[in-house]
Formats: sequence, C-alpha cells, structure tokens
Amino acid sequence: MRQGRSMDIKKIVGQMTLEQKADYLTGKDFWQTQEYAELGVPAMFLSDGPHGVRKQAAASDHLGLNVSIPATCFPTAATMANSWNEELGEKMGEALGEEARAQRVNVLLGPGLNMKRDPRCGRNFEYFSEDPYLAGKMAASYVRGIQKNGTSACIKHFAANDQEERRMASDSVVDERTLREIYLTAFEIAVKEGKTKSIMTSYNKVNGVYANENEHLLRDVLRGEWGYQGMVVSDWAGSYDRVAAVKAGSDLEMPACKYGAEDVVKAVNEGRLDVKYVDECVERLLKLNESTRIPEDAPTTFDIRLHNDIAKKCAEESIVLLKNDGVLPINSGVKVALIGDFAENPRYQGAGSSIVNPTVLSRFVDKLTKDNVRHAPENKNYKQGVGTVGETPIEVVETYVEDMIEYDLDAVGYAKGFDRYGKKSDKLIKKAVELAEKADVALLFLGLDEVSEAEGLDRENIKINQNQIDLFNAIKATGKKIVVVLSCGSAVELSRVDGCSALVYACLSGQACADAVLNVITGKVNPSGKLSETFPVSYEDCPTSNYFPGKKLTSEYREGPFIGYRYYEKVGKKVQFPFGFGLSYTKFSYSDLVITDGGVQFTIKNEGQVAGSEIAELYVGKAESALPRPAKELKGFKKVCLAAGGSKRVEIPFDDKTFRYFNVATGRFEVEGGKYDLYVCASSDDIRLSGSIEKLPTTDVMPYKKTELPSYYCGDVKNVSDEEFEKLIKRDIPSSEYPFYKKNRMVIDENCTVSDLRYSRRWIGRFFSWLIRFTIGFCRTFGMRTTANTLVMGVLHQPVRGMAKFGGMSRRQMEGLLMMFNGRFFKGFGRFLSKGKKA
Repeated sequence: MRQGRSMDIKKIVGQMTLEQKADYLTGKDFWQTQEYAELGVPAMFLSDGPHGVRKQAAASDHLGLNVSIPATCFPTAATMANSWNEELGEKMGEALGEEARAQRVNVLLGPGLNMKRDPRCGRNFEYFSEDPYLAGKMAASYVRGIQKNGTSACIKHFAANDQEERRMASDSVVDERTLREIYLTAFEIAVKEGKTKSIMTSYNKVNGVYANENEHLLRDVLRGEWGYQGMVVSDWAGSYDRVAAVKAGSDLEMPACKYGAEDVVKAVNEGRLDVKYVDECVERLLKLNESTRIPEDAPTTFDIRLHNDIAKKCAEESIVLLKNDGVLPINSGVKVALIGDFAENPRYQGAGSSIVNPTVLSRFVDKLTKDNVRHAPENKNYKQGVGTVGETPIEVVETYVEDMIEYDLDAVGYAKGFDRYGKKSDKLIKKAVELAEKADVALLFLGLDEVSEAEGLDRENIKINQNQIDLFNAIKATGKKIVVVLSCGSAVELSRVDGCSALVYACLSGQACADAVLNVITGKVNPSGKLSETFPVSYEDCPTSNYFPGKKLTSEYREGPFIGYRYYEKVGKKVQFPFGFGLSYTKFSYSDLVITDGGVQFTIKNEGQVAGSEIAELYVGKAESALPRPAKELKGFKKVCLAAGGSKRVEIPFDDKTFRYFNVATGRFEVEGGKYDLYVCASSDDIRLSGSIEKLPTTDVMPYKKTELPSYYCGDVKNVSDEEFEKLIKRDIPSSEYPFYKKNRMVIDENCTVSDLRYSRRWIGRFFSWLIRFTIGFCRTFGMRTTANTLVMGVLHQPVRGMAKFGGMSRRQMEGLLMMFNGRFFKGFGRFLSKGKKA
C-alpha cells in the first residue's frame, strides 16, 4: 500500500483466509505484528516505554538484559505523579511519542496504571499513585501527549495486578465495589479522557478468570460501559486460553505463538468460536495499524537537548521537599561534602522491562567535582538521530554535552560512604566522616538499590539498608548539618533519618536527576512536588501488611477500598508524611471559598518573598453515610504558579466521579443522597478551607448492612475475618491451597509455575525446581543479586507454558515435559524429542 492511502478495512478482512486472520491475532516475532504485503498491511512494532523508549536490538530481549537504542530517560511515573502537573505530563508524553516515531515504534507500552496498594510491590516505581483519580488524570495526560503524532499509547496492566510475586499465576480476589472504585477508575479516566488506542491486560486472574480472557473486564466494563473501541493486547506470554481470549475481546497475543493461531482456527471450524469474534479483533488491529502508520519520510531524529530539558523540568517539578530546618536553599560559598554511592552512580530509574539507555546522564559528582557529564553507556559517543527498524543500535545517536550549570557551592570532595547493595564497611564510613568534618553541610545520598525494588519480585521490607543508616548516624555524630537526598520508587521508613536538617525526595528522577536536585537545593528552583503516596511510620501500619503479597494461589484484597490515606485517615493512624504533602521555600494562604453546583472556587496567595507553585487538592467526604466510606477522597486538584506576593482565583470543577460510588446491588455507579463535606487542602491532612453541598440520591437500594461488615464501616481492616470478607465479596473465598492429590503432590499443568514443580509427581520436576531455587540462593549468598532476581522473575515464577510462549520450545515439547513431570517419563521424553513446530 502506498503511503498516505487509507485502508478499506472491511475489504481486507473479506479477502483474508481464516488462517490469515488467526495468524494476524498473534505476533510475527517478539516485538512485531504480522504483515501481509499483498493486502497492504504492514507490521506494527511494539516497544516498552513508560518513561522512555526501550527498543531492543536483540529480537527477543523482553527483559532488557542487553543495551537498547539510546532514548531520553524521563522520570518514572511514581516521580511524575509527585508533580501533579497534567500539562507537563502531556508535554513529556509528546516527547515520548516523538522518540517512538523516530525509532519506528507504532505502539509504546505504557504508562502503567496499577495502584500502589502496598509499598512493598516491586514495580511501584512504574505506577503513579495510591489514588486512582490522580493516577488516571496523570495517565490521561501522558496518553494525549504520546498520541499527538500518531503513536499509540498502551496503558497497562489491566487489571488488579498489584503484586509481583507469582504475578503470572495469582488470582486477585477483590469485591466488585473496590475493583470499580479503586482498581479500574484510573483506567477508566485514561480511556475516556486520554482516548488511549491500546490496552495491555495483566498476567493474573481477577476473581477466578485470567484478565486476558475475562469477559467481565473486557466486554462488560471496558468495551460495554466505557465504550472502548481500541486494541487489547496480552502481556508477553500472558495469553492462557487463546480461544476464550478472542471471544472476550483480546485482540493480539504477544509474542509470536503459532499454536495460539492454530487453536483459533480449530475452534472456528469445530463451531466452538463464532468467526465474528475473530473478524472483530482483526478489524480493531487494522484500525490501529492504519492510525499508527509511520510515513517513510518521517524524521528519524529528535532534539536530544530539548528532550533532556523536558526531562529536567519534569524532575524539578516532581521533587518533594519533605523536611527543611532552614538549611535549604544552600547559599553560595557554603562548603558541602558529597557522600553516598548514589552521588556517583545515581538511582534514576527502575529495573526490569522499563530500563532505558539514556542519551545523557548527569551525576552529582560530575556537577560539583568534575565539571563534566557522563554519557551512556560508558561515555560512548553516538551520531545524532535514531535508527530505523533493522539498523544496528548506537550508530544513530550522538549524545551531547550540555552546557554546565554553575553552582556556587564549594565541594570539598566525594566519599562513597556505603556499598549500595548493603554490605557493611567501617572503612567507607570512616572516610565519609573525615570528609564531612571538612564541610559545613553534608549532602547525603540515600535510597534503594536497583535489585531491592524491581519488576518480577516484591520488596522484603520498606527499610533503607542498615549500612546507610549506620553512615547517617556516623555523620550526624559530627554535628554537621545533613541534607538527605532520597532516591527510591516507593515509600520507605524514614524515622531513622529524622534527625537530618533537610530531606529531599527525588524519587527516580530520570537522566537529568542531578541537575534537577541541585537546582532545588541551591534555590534556582523552588520545590513544588507533593507526595502521590503516603509514607507510613512503619510497614506494620499499612492496611495490607497482613495480606501482602498473596501466597500460593490467591491474593486477597481484604482491606477493600481502604488503601493508602483512605485507611490512615479513617482509623486516625499517624504517618511519617501524608499523601499530598510537600514543602516550598515560600508559604501559601487560601481564602474566599465559594461552592456551586459545578465546583469550588477559592483564592490562593503567595505570602513569601520568592515565586513558587502550589498544588491545591479537593477532597470529598460524607460523614453520615449508609455505606462504608473513607473519611474523604481526592476528587480534584490544581497546580498554580504565583509570583512573590501574587494571588490567583482558582477553580476546581466537579465531574462525574466527584460524588459517585459503585452500587453492587444495582450494578452501576450511583450517588448517595445527603450532605457532602468539601475540603480544599494543601495535603490530605492539611485542610485550608471547607464547606458542604447537598446531593439527591439516584437510588434507594443500599447494598450493605452495617451489622455484616463492621470492620469496613469503621475502617479497621487489618484483620478481617473469613466470614466478613465473604460477606463483602458475596461468595465463598476461593481456596489458596494447592490441589494436592496426596501430601505435597499435585498434577502439573501448563499454568503451574516452575516454583510449583517442587510438588510434581516425578523427580525430574522436583529436581528442576530445586536446581533453580538452589541457584538463586547461591547467587544471593555470593552477592550476585541481579542474577538472582532475573532467575526469580524470568524462571522461578514463570509458568510452564512460558517455555513455549517465549519461543524456547514447541507446544509438543512442552506437553512432553508435562508428561514427564506427571509420571509418564518415557512417553513424555519421546514426545519432547520428537519434532514439533515452535510456538
């Protein structure tokens, strides 16, 4: 097909054979869709990219084990959510879309929209918030930006995928109201307001049915209620029953899986699947293909300097000042000591499939001690521009050395201070103390390392490594002022560093992290970020601490809607730093609240001597309610920039989500009648203005009885009984136990994980599982934590079917393995050795 000519989609579908249609619904290879040149249908390229394009040179490098083509590494979603700036999110998204197009990527796999249900989730750095409204608004802004030039965003992982442990085999057991209000609302906003063209399903089951074949999620809610008409794609190797998936409306299976297509053809021929479902999927894929078509003459370069500046602006607006005893901003001429491994090797992004190879990386030691910038990777230079499909990477981008920003600080030197992976070293601490004694202020760079929070596994705790705390205490003993710069992708316990003079939360700020943090520390930028998640005093305070992660076969969401600030406020639990909190170098006052049927209006004034930005947050509560409710919930926000002494009239409108709740009795969102309390806040626990409004009910049907759900009505949800949880979910709790037919023995099927093989009937399965677990333990014992984590994510928790879905063997060989695991060794061995088509 010539470029610029539109497709006759109905005609193309009519010309395709059933086999071609079925093939089109599965990948051509690891990253591309099928192509049919004779029909004018080119392949589409899909690539990871929540905070930067990760186009791999190796065709099957799903985990990002090798270097990808350089791209701008923007702040992660967890960081950007702290900016509360939708316009900036859209600008970042536009840059992402431009880079994707330059690299000939049609579909960018991001952003991630799962909730920060628990701070231990290893992938929290890739998600926006504990609050669905904030997450949805930020995601919608990303999507609008990404899709401005034709690239498709792909929001993920739909849905209730809020833990990494056993994510491919776990069943999320959650009541319908909590599912709709907490875990689907962000997706709904991104679909309706962002108009995303693509959605990726999650690996897990949701209430007993795998998400990728879940008709309730895909047909009833996504396409039915929300009116979504775009593409649905499986996560990689996340398609379980391909026929059921097609019927549910999941269009594309990735990566390439020939036997999935064969199953579809067979089901149609046998009358088990109506061909209309196949045609619908094909049509949606063709529509996406047409809308994301990249002209041959489209630019293959992007403005590296401009995009780095956007990354820096995003980081600056996302940095949260959590504490300041007057030491910040640091005045010119002050002697500072840079201490901590993260000053030299900054923690600026997450770990796993979202890893980006940055075009340039600014480091704190370079900015204050060497006056140069490290290039990625390993200071190698590249030619300007970005390669097209098939070109070798890195021949196509030349990173630049940005103009040095002058910082009027007297850096006395740098000391590593600690081993980033936790190994204790008195020698490193001693050198750091000696350096600190020469300075007026110690800039102490603390946080989590790359293997403590990563895709595929959850954190063991929410503590900072003890060797970092030992360093902090040693520096504190010198009497010097300490400014802690914290780098991590989710909440950590901070009580043990409470004695610092200032605490700057950088989160994971992308490739321009050093410039952004130093601009804030020196006062070139007034911090304006606010927390998008609560920092608890300790993990034991978390509402999910008794339920996370789910063990064995299920993950029970017994806490219901009470996650994050919704729980802490309901039960009056003290926190370290509340949701929506963040300091500035100036002060803001709120006044003159006016409430109308359409929203709230009020005035914000900058009472200080420097310009600054303030984020006003609107919360809604209902003290007298027939429903179990949080004390209040975020329903709107606005970020405004004010000159010193300036003021502005601010309006936050109501929308269709302001007063709604999901009624499980009527099966739809309703409004409870009565008085609603409105709070204009500087953070979730800092109410500046308040008022109320009356609303009429949309139904008299109330779905709950207070006597049946006492824990939920009072919010004390940490120890919900089986009986009460069953009342909430309105069914029996599914068993979390393995289906043993005798002690520690069960039938192994393709959906069992490698970890589950320890319960197989034959020794070969048990030995293989033991070998993997032994290797993981060996790697951890001898300091190879990255290798251990890769084995956990890529092997131990991988279902047996993944061996075929990822192309390692044919389905026939996989079936042979299952026979061997289940006691039919010789027959299975013969089947394994026989020839069969690769998946």
